[in-house]
Amino acid sequence: MQLSSLFASPVLLLQLCIDSLRFMFASFFSKLYYSTVYSETISSVAPAASKVHQEKDRNVMTPTSVNYHFTRKCNYKCGFCFHTAKTSFVLPLDEAKRGLKLLKESGMEKINFSGGEPFLHDRGEFLGELVQYCKQDLQLPSVSIVSNGSTIKEEWFQKYGDDLDILAISCDSFDESTNQLIGRTQGGKSHIDNLHKIRSWCQQYKVAFKINSVINTFNMYEDMTENILQLNPVRWKVFQCLLIDGENAGEKALREAERFVISEQLFQEFLERHSSVPCLVPESNEKMRNSYLILDEYMRFLDCREGRKDPSKSILDVGVKKAICFSGFDENMFLKRGGKYVWSKADMKLEW
Repeated sequence: MQLSSLFASPVLLLQLCIDSLRFMFASFFSKLYYSTVYSETISSVAPAASKVHQEKDRNVMTPTSVNYHFTRKCNYKCGFCFHTAKTSFVLPLDEAKRGLKLLKESGMEKINFSGGEPFLHDRGEFLGELVQYCKQDLQLPSVSIVSNGSTIKEEWFQKYGDDLDILAISCDSFDESTNQLIGRTQGGKSHIDNLHKIRSWCQQYKVAFKINSVINTFNMYEDMTENILQLNPVRWKVFQCLLIDGENAGEKALREAERFVISEQLFQEFLERHSSVPCLVPESNEKMRNSYLILDEYMRFLDCREGRKDPSKSILDVGVKKAICFSGFDENMFLKRGGKYVWSKADMKLEW
């Protein structure tokens, strides 16, 4: 068609204008539609993705209460010990403090120092430095120790007692001959006399006193009610003897604890016999195996679910969040067994 004939026909000219306008509007609304759909899709996906990340963060375990076995060395030879002297390694003080700071930054509220025997290394000064650092520098609500009590001196309380919330002394029997059979003894010293001496120091220096007992074939029929009531600890932890391959059972173990193990029924009978003791806190093997966060001397979390101690990588190398994923820790069981309690001596309202 020639240009002259196009201009000569008003109808064709009008049709051309209408078609052009249609194309422009169609293009505009198409872009607007897809832009709106894309925005709505992104806005719906973003909260979902955010929710997934939040859920993932919630699933990261918090090291609320940690047991740091910084040494394996011990002067006792308890036949059922499940953290034996397989090495003599102890971290340098600065490295130990660095690890404790990482734990605090990840949510730790309570630290418990154990061993081996924690008062052996550097005659208790290393332990005292860690206690002081955790309370004064890290401002932890609770700092505690588990010890056999054999090497504790009053001078230690004078220097570090203010910064210690709880001192737990292991005592499996109030019969000296039974302690001898178990291996909780050294030379001619009386473990029971020492227990009472430390109890009086705790009272004098305002440290909450606790007793830990492992129930086994040598003490399962003993009635400790009168002695426990007399000592009046804030807690009396009663454990069922536990086998750990490579520690107190198996070919590579330094102990042979099979002869100490009792059945669940006998453990329950012991608990029933002591049910009148108000401070009794029972812990069966089921509760104990995966409800504790245990750090070894290299600051590796130990997974005990398979009946042995499988170490994670050290928190000093990979951080707390990565290491704790391999700990086997069951937070629900930790709470179920009463792992979180009034653990700061400032909140216990004790009569000193």
